[in-house]
Amino acid sequence: MKLNTTMPKKLKPYFKLELNEYGRKFKVGDLTGAWNHLERAHILGQAYPWHHSFVHWKMLLFGIHIKNAKEIVGQIPRLLIGGVKSFVGKIPVGNTGGANVPPLKPMKIEGGLRTIFKSAGIHPNTPFHE
Repeated sequence: MKLNTTMPKKLKPYFKLELNEYGRKFKVGDLTGAWNHLERAHILGQAYPWHHSFVHWKMLLFGIHIKNAKEIVGQIPRLLIGGVKSFVGKIPVGNTGGANVPPLKPMKIEGGLRTIFKSAGIHPNTPFHE
């Protein structure tokens, strides 16, 4: 069994861009736009333990900021278990990571993110992006 430990170098700039856009939108009060970028970062990073856990941490902080009890409570188990599931390759591919979706439900990856995965040389439908 292959264990995931690090995000491929070609994918990292896209992941960082999503987090930067999250921060920019959050700072100007565009909470819907900010959340959208967190979801995109989650999809890009969910196969990699540190990146996956980091996005769930940001989602937890976002839930605290907007005082959304469902998001706060929903992020705690995702934060605790998500990285471990990434490490062993047991992720629901495409899941957006918020408490508004079941944590183990695979979801369709939208076209823009599929293009990012392809440009990074990664097949997006596999938990182990080789």
